[in-house]
Amino acid sequence: MIDNNIKRITIEKVSKKFFPDFKNNEGALFRIISFLKKENTIRHRREVQVLDNITFDVHSGEILGLIGKNGSGKSTLLRIIAGVYQADTGEVKIDGNVVYLTGTGQGSSPKLTMRENIYLMGSVMGLSQEEIRNRFDQIVEFSGLRDHVDIKIYQFSTGMISRLNFSIVMHCLEYKKPDILLLDEVLSAGGDIDFQEKATKKMEELIKGGAAVILVSHSLSTINDYCDNVIWLEKGNIKEIGKPKNIIKNYKKSNIKIK
Repeated sequence: MIDNNIKRITIEKVSKKFFPDFKNNEGALFRIISFLKKENTIRHRREVQVLDNITFDVHSGEILGLIGKNGSGKSTLLRIIAGVYQADTGEVKIDGNVVYLTGTGQGSSPKLTMRENIYLMGSVMGLSQEEIRNRFDQIVEFSGLRDHVDIKIYQFSTGMISRLNFSIVMHCLEYKKPDILLLDEVLSAGGDIDFQEKATKKMEELIKGGAAVILVSHSLSTINDYCDNVIWLEKGNIKEIGKPKNIIKNYKKSNIKIK
C-alpha cells in the first residue's frame, strides 16, 4: 500500500546559475592576442540564471510533470535533485533512493555482445551477477531479440539497440523498486508499433508503482495522461503549478503565435 504522506522530495528556494564561456564565441585572432597578453586570467563572465527561487515537494505515489520550452531549466532541476549538479542557493531534501533516467537510447557498448551488455548495464544499475542471471531471460524475451543474444551490438539497427536498452533498464528498475524516479524524455522506447505498445504498458507499471515521480516531457498528451500535478517552468521560474488540464491549457495559449 502506498503511503502518500511520505514526502520524498522537498525543494526550497533553489537557484542555479551557469557561466557561459565567452571564448567559444570569439574569433581565433582575439584568442591569440588574449593568450599572448595573458589576459585570460581575469575576464568578465556573463551569468545565466537557469533556476530562480524554485519551491515545491513531491510525495510517494505522486507523479509530477515538468513542462516548458527548451532552456527553461527542466533538465537542470532534475540533475540537481539527482545530485549531478549542486544548487547555488536553497535546500534539496531527498528521502529514499533515487533513479535518474535521461533516455534509454544510450548505455550499451557496441563492441560487446547483447549478452555481455545485459550483464554490464545491469551491474551499472546496481544488480549483482546472480540477480542479472535471474532476470536475463525476461530481459531477452521482452526485447524480442532472442536470436541475437551473442551478436555484437554494432551489428544491431538503431531500433534493436533501443529495444535492448529499454528492456534492460525497465527490468532492472522493476527489481530495484526506487523510491524516487526522475524521467527526462524517456517514454519513447523506439522499435516497431507492437514493441512501443508493450513498452508503454511496462513504463506505466513502473511510474504507477508507488514511487515519487518527476516526469519531463515535451509531449503534453503524455503529461496530461500520467501526471497528478504539473509545474510550468519559464526562464528558470515557476510560471504556474497545478492540475494538468489547467496548466496545459494555459501553456498552449502562451505558445500561440500571433500572425
